[in-house]
Amino acid sequence: MAGHKVAHATLKGPSVVKELLIGSVLALAAGSLWKMHHWNEQRKVRTFYDLLDKGEIGVVDLGLHLFVNVL
Repeated sequence: MAGHKVAHATLKGPSVVKELLIGSVLALAAGSLWKMHHWNEQRKVRTFYDLLDKGEIGVVDLGLHLFVNVL
């Protein structure tokens, strides 16, 4: 039994280039999702104000709550 050797994986330190590449890809993905979210919110706000300007909807203020009436 003394002659048996077990192969172990040798651990290396972190690869700086690999870490930078992974970080950049994750940052671009998260930034893209955030930007798409903001574009969607901007589109909804623009649609709301366009409908408000056309008179197709109205806004009613009841104290703390704001309601939108579809005319």
